[in-house]
Amino acid sequence: MPDDIRAMTAELAGDPTSLVFLELADALRRRGQLDAAHKVSRNGLARYPELAAAHDLAARIFVDRGELDRAFEAWVTALKHDPALLGAHKGLGFLYFRANDLASAEKHLAYVAEADPRDAGAAAALERVKSGGRPDGLADSPRDDLSPAIAHAQPVAAEAAPAGAGGDLPFSFETDGVPSGGDAAVFAGLEGGSDSLLLVDGNGLRLGGGLRSPLGDDVADAVAAQLAGVAKEAARTARLLALGEWRGLAIESAGGSCYLVAPTPESLLFTARGAELPMGRVARLAERAAGAARRWMEGLQ
Repeated sequence: MPDDIRAMTAELAGDPTSLVFLELADALRRRGQLDAAHKVSRNGLARYPELAAAHDLAARIFVDRGELDRAFEAWVTALKHDPALLGAHKGLGFLYFRANDLASAEKHLAYVAEADPRDAGAAAALERVKSGGRPDGLADSPRDDLSPAIAHAQPVAAEAAPAGAGGDLPFSFETDGVPSGGDAAVFAGLEGGSDSLLLVDGNGLRLGGGLRSPLGDDVADAVAAQLAGVAKEAARTARLLALGEWRGLAIESAGGSCYLVAPTPESLLFTARGAELPMGRVARLAERAAGAARRWMEGLQ
């Protein structure tokens, strides 16, 4: 067993809630250990049923196993949780092409090409589909043609859905610079806008805002999936110490400060700011953002 797989296996064994299952299952898939990859993926999905990336991973494993019907279902589910997930659009595009549904294939591949102009493979496949030809690299075996084409697809933010993209899928892409998948209007007018403000429901599903890593990667859904567990542990600790209901959780580190609060009993708000901002100000910002979140959710009722 390679060192990286061994290390990830040990990490997951030590913390079954870790999102490392995504990397581990994909590493196993790439090595052809499909049964092991499927088991890791299935267990991860049981813990994070709302995580789009987990459904995308499951779909790629199903493709490698030759179970295209299950792959299709997994990608459709992934798009329900994150309509901008490019890997799912690309996978569905190729599956529709194999089913000779060129119109649907074109919609999904057009979305990928529009959202990520750097994806030369998607652009080339789209042109071939438009011309009625076979997309480059599409062989007779679905296991051989689909996996290389989608293995490295990553979700990115999209400013708007391309015309006609997505069929009847529930697209909504008014991002205003915020990673797609959550409503950007929740924190409109607030200091810093939606930057590093993340609103999730009790199951860890993103409702609004966004979050990026220092490298610019969209980590909102991954963090959202973890927050429900953090809140449960905070409530459990407060209960064991007879402190009453928890109201907020502050985290300070060398790189910055984070604050977690519950705007309503069914939601959580995560606020992150750089080290230059004192924790007191981060907490006050979090409280103002929580108020905005409550008003926004009340307006949805």
